[in-house]
Amino acid sequence: MNQGANEIDVLLAESFKELAKKRPIEKITIREITDKAGVIRPTFYNHFQDKYELLEWIVKRELITPAEPLLDNGMLKEALVLALTTMEKEKEFYTKAVYLEGQNSFADTLKKSIAELALSRLNKKKINELLPKKWLTAELVADYFSEALCYAIIEWVKDDMRVPMNELVDIFIYVGTHSLVDIIGNLYK
Repeated sequence: MNQGANEIDVLLAESFKELAKKRPIEKITIREITDKAGVIRPTFYNHFQDKYELLEWIVKRELITPAEPLLDNGMLKEALVLALTTMEKEKEFYTKAVYLEGQNSFADTLKKSIAELALSRLNKKKINELLPKKWLTAELVADYFSEALCYAIIEWVKDDMRVPMNELVDIFIYVGTHSLVDIIGNLYK
C-alpha cells in the first residue's frame, strides 16, 4: 500500500468519502470513485489494490498519522481528542463507514491500525518480562487495547456522537488506567 500522500491519493480518498456519504461502501465501485475523481481506472490501481485499501489509507492518514507526534510526546489524551475531532468533522463519512461489516470492515481496519500503532510504541521486551504469563505477549496487549478503544469509538459514532468527545476520552483513559476491581470498588464508595 502507498502510505505517502500525493494529489491522486487525496483525490481518490475525497471522491470515495463523498460517495460513501450517499451509499453503502460495499456498493461503491472503483469506476464510481475514479469517475468522481476525474481519473481513469488504471490510475486507481496504481495507488490502491481496492476500495478497502483506500479506506485503510484514509484511516491511517486522518486518524493515526496525525496522532503519532502527540503520542511520541506522551500526550495520549490529546492524540485521542485529535482523532475524534477529525471523526466529528467528517461525521457523515465515519457514520456510514462504521456500518461497513464483514471482511474488510471499518472496525477491523481501525483495530488493525490502532494495534499497529500501540505495538510500535510498546517496549516489547520489557512488557514480555513484566507480564505474568508467557502467552500474554505485547501483541495481545496491543490487540486488547485496540479492541477496547475501537468498541468505544464505534459505539460513540453509532450513537450519533452524542456523548461529548472530551467525556469519552476521559472515561477511556480512566478505564484504561484502572483495574476492573478498582472501577467496581469505586461504584460502591
